[in-house]
Amino acid sequence: MPQSSNFFDQCYAIARQVPYGRVTSYGAIAKYLGAPRSARAVGYAMTASHGKDVPAHRVVNRIGLLTGKHHFEGINLMQQLLENEGLTIKNNQIQNFESVFWDPAKEL
Repeated sequence: MPQSSNFFDQCYAIARQVPYGRVTSYGAIAKYLGAPRSARAVGYAMTASHGKDVPAHRVVNRIGLLTGKHHFEGINLMQQLLENEGLTIKNNQIQNFESVFWDPAKEL
């Protein structure tokens, strides 16, 4: 796994770039940072991001599932935050995922 603090800070910097109403994936961030096999480490970074002004709710798994939702306060906070940004969620999965997916490799 990449160096925690520096890697985590890099993950946070990318997550802060995800536009309102869009999402990216753990794997897309890992790939962008040159560590394509470190999607799980990106997940750890998002879990540790509370209180750091990181929109971690905009980072989901590769098929749009809200796999990190249990790390947010409340029962459905991650879903509520995404829905407040105009996304539709059904059964913990973002609908029309391809149309709201933001790829840092193509956008940054």
